[in-house]
Amino acid sequence: MFDRMERYLGVNRACWDDRAPAHAASPDYDVSRFIEDPKLISDVVRFDLPRLGDIRGVRGVHLQCHIGTDTLSLARLGAQMTGLDLSTASLQQARRLSERAGPHVEFVEAQVYDAPAVLGTGKFDFVFTGIGALNWLPSVSRWANTIAQLLAPGGRLFMREGHPMMWAVDDERGDGVLVVHYPYFEREEPMVFDDPGTYVATDATFAHNLTHEWNHGLGEIVTALLQAGMELTMLVEHDSVPWEALPGQMTQVELGEWRLTDRPWRLPLTYTLQAAKRD
Repeated sequence: MFDRMERYLGVNRACWDDRAPAHAASPDYDVSRFIEDPKLISDVVRFDLPRLGDIRGVRGVHLQCHIGTDTLSLARLGAQMTGLDLSTASLQQARRLSERAGPHVEFVEAQVYDAPAVLGTGKFDFVFTGIGALNWLPSVSRWANTIAQLLAPGGRLFMREGHPMMWAVDDERGDGVLVVHYPYFEREEPMVFDDPGTYVATDATFAHNLTHEWNHGLGEIVTALLQAGMELTMLVEHDSVPWEALPGQMTQVELGEWRLTDRPWRLPLTYTLQAAKRD
């Protein structure tokens, strides 16, 4: 299993390395505005500001931070942030952004499950993970144990993630019908995709298009956190997502979010979850 996971992660790393420069250059990430405006906060972080609360002075780590725009946003809100990602090219972009835009953020290269060994255990008050993160991980229970190891007693996890129901819907139908096509529950074998594109506007072409991904049911996620010694303190489902997840079926609304055009109450698209580590 270890050899297979390393192979899966290697394939996914190549995909992210290939796309990181294009993401940093895309107007969707708007890196130039971060450099021009020292008070700018990403739309992803801004969406959850009412739920995030005061993070001034807390020691935080952003897992799967990609090119660092959300990490930098959390630092601008006063947290002492570290970003972690497995993609060398993504971290190059993140470090460049931090150097040019500020404030300083430490970025570390490692895969999520290695985070406690690389960063230390019990060192953080706050773990943040953003949308499109869990689907790259084969085991949600191992992820939850990683979170618990990173947090100091009383520390909290804050995450907004794509809803597993959204990940299960066929995103290639053109008739507007919502059809459950992909697994909802975690499975040992990954879903394998070969997609030459990406989720931001870009004219770039890519050489590494194969990915391995997993879904994890909402109950599986909550149960994994509880079993890892965490206490659930918030779970809010949303009818929007910050990219056009179902092409041709969505309308863009405020804060760069997308919502189903037809009866958006039919499908949860994302959720915000908070959990605290028991003392």
